[in-house]
This record gives sequence, structure tokens and C-alpha cells, in this order.
Amino acid sequence: MTRAGRWITGTAVAVLLLLGGLALLAWRLLPSDEALAAEIGQRFEKASGIGLRIGGAHWSLRPIPVVVLSDLATVQERPITVRRVVVRPQLAALWNRRIAIDAVEIEGAVLPRTSVRAFRGRWQWSDAATALAGAWSPAEVALEHLRLRDVTWIDRRDIGLAYDADLRFDRGWRPREAEVSRRGASPAARMRVEREGEQDRWRVKIDVGGGSWNGDAALRVLDQGRMRLTAQLSPKGVDIAGLVGAFARRNVVEGRIDGQTELETEGDNLGEMVRRLHTRTRFTVKPATLKGFDLAKAVSTAGADRSGQTVFDDLTGTLDTQSGDDGIVLRYTGLQARSGLLTASGSATVLNRRLSGEAAIDLVDGVVGVPFKLAGTLDEPQLSLTGGALAGAAVGTAVLPGVGTAIGARIGQQVEKLFGGEDEEKEKKPPQKPR
Repeated sequence: MTRAGRWITGTAVAVLLLLGGLALLAWRLLPSDEALAAEIGQRFEKASGIGLRIGGAHWSLRPIPVVVLSDLATVQERPITVRRVVVRPQLAALWNRRIAIDAVEIEGAVLPRTSVRAFRGRWQWSDAATALAGAWSPAEVALEHLRLRDVTWIDRRDIGLAYDADLRFDRGWRPREAEVSRRGASPAARMRVEREGEQDRWRVKIDVGGGSWNGDAALRVLDQGRMRLTAQLSPKGVDIAGLVGAFARRNVVEGRIDGQTELETEGDNLGEMVRRLHTRTRFTVKPATLKGFDLAKAVSTAGADRSGQTVFDDLTGTLDTQSGDDGIVLRYTGLQARSGLLTASGSATVLNRRLSGEAAIDLVDGVVGVPFKLAGTLDEPQLSLTGGALAGAAVGTAVLPGVGTAIGARIGQQVEKLFGGEDEEKEKKPPQKPR
């Protein structure tokens, strides 16, 4: 079997059994409910090294085969919990020791990020599949329908977001159709995926922020079984406040996005692909409102007062996102904004909601390139002049109040560059030793 085949089979079997399909392994013994719960818990701990408590387990053959597990919890400081799992196996497959399931339904799962990460490195899918499945083997379509209801992911900031999902599978674990939605979000935040024939291509339809983010996705199997996923999507009329609000976030920019998004990731397994996910979006927002910043006021007062907001005729730029162990890094480059009073350009980086970047603001009547630094957080952003620019602004104020402040700031920045003091952070770092 190829590396991709081993990964697909091993992952599929292990995940299915983790979600309740592992209950089928004990059917040949027709165990009591208590014995079934104990068997599942023992096999789970053998495969993962982490204990599993099961509040209740029940199985029956009539009127249709079904296994029901309730009140599951991993033995961790902050456990992963599942209120209810229902597994509906195909009876004919059971007698042949094959895993063939019509449907798995999961309700009320809570997944703390730190607890999920504890499985990384200790759960090897091929070993887990062997430990859990024993002599059983997956059918050509091991699972036809997976249904998730009220599954909550708790992130590094301890924010819990609940999701619903429905997935139907073809051979080789290819989704035939899928729908994932943010539970309770208004306006709706929902993604639907439909496979195009038998090819590894899917039509993607996303409703979010009162607009759409539709496109196509494709999967390729590379050398040695490595997987590569790519997608091209087009945001149209997506309200920024509605988009970030659906995921319990806030943003300093308001407006509707149009543009183009490219997505790519690569890995040996699903977990690695999620961790390596990269997107690039070239966007336009018309009009755009910058909340909490009156940039014209900030220029005229050398950053002393920037209260208010700025309305732009348009805002354009590129947003790159890169997943990593420390979170998702957002990099905004080529930012250009224009209004009747001013134009602005700049770049910014956001990691764990902390903000850093720089901007240059041009007033219409000839004050060009007044430099500002961005800092703080997305909840409390800060806009200020650099040290040299601030000193220049003070000189400008003494010579010519008002617009002279901005001219002085610009001169101060140029002097700062001339003497190598543009980046104040560099002065704080110790010199590197020569190699």
C-alpha cells in the first residue's frame, strides 16, 4: 500500500473508532453494555496513551443496528468531552469483520485546544488503527454520513466557537458533499462543498458577512503520498464586521470586501495540512471606515490627537495568512487608502491580535509621507510618530504651527534615517556575534 493509502486508511479507521465506531470491535462477543464501555476505553488508552471515561454505552440489533455512547471524557487536566455519539453500522458488514457505517452522529462535543494538542506526537495513526481495529478492516466506503451538532472548539484565548457539520463520503474518503456552519451566527456563516464527478475537485460555496466567498478547490497526491490542497476563491460583498463577528472577533476597519483569494497547503496527514495552511487575498474595500483614528487630525497634531474615524473612498492591499504553532500570522502589505482629504500607504502584521506596522500619510495640499508607527492590539490599536519624527515635529511646530508640524515630522524621519536610527527596536537588540 502507498504512503497515501496507509495514511488514508489508518487515519480513517482511527478517527471512526474514536468517534464511536470502535464499539463495533466488541460485537463478535455480544458484550454487555458495561463490557462494551470498558473495551472501548481500554483500546483508546492503548492507542493514544490517554485514558477515556465513558458514562454509558448501549447497543442493539433491532429494529436497526445501533451503538450509543454517552458522556465521554478524556482523562486530562482539561478533558475533551462528548455528550453523545450514535453509530449506525451496516449489519451485513459486521459478520465479515468489516467497518462499514451508514452514519455517525456526534452531539455536544467540547474540544479545548491544549487538550487536542496533547495527542500530537503520541497518536500515530497507523499504530492507533492497529490497536483499535485489531483484525477488522474498513470497507470501500467505511462511512457514508458524518453528522456533527454543537461541536465547540476552544482556542488559545479561551474563546469557544460552536459548529454544525454534515459530510457524505465517496471511496477513498473523498467528501461527496459537505456543509459546515457556525452555530448561531447572524448573518449566516456557512461553507458548502460539492464534488465534481469522480475527480479530486470540488465546488466551494461560502456564505459569510451577508456576501459570498465562492470558488473551486483541488487535491493532488504528490510523490511518496504527500497531499497538496489548493483553492481559488472570490470574496464578493462580504461585510467585514459580519465576517469577524461570526467568529467572536472585532476589527478596526468597516466596509465590504471584494477580491481574489488563493489557498494552499501540503502535508503527509490532515493535521500537518491544517498547521501549514497559507492564504493570500488581494482585496478592495469601497468605501472603508477606519474606526478610532482620524488620520488628518493625527497628522496635524503629530500624533497627539487621533480620536475619531477616517472614511476612505477605497482601501486596497494584500493579506497573507500563515498557520503556525504560535497561531495564525496575518500580514497586510501594499496597503493603499484614499479619501477626499488624504491618502495613506503602509503595512502591518498581526499575531495573536497584537499589531505592528508602519504607515505614511499624505495630505492633499502637499504634505507628503508623514510617518507613523502602528502598535498595540486590535482591541486597542496605537498610532504614533517615531522618535526622530516626533523631534522633527516639535521643531516644525516652533517654526510654523499647524502644517509645519507635519513637515517637521517628515524632516525628522529623514534625519533619523540618515543617522541609522529609523528602527528604534534595533537599538534595543544586542549586536550579533560575527560568524
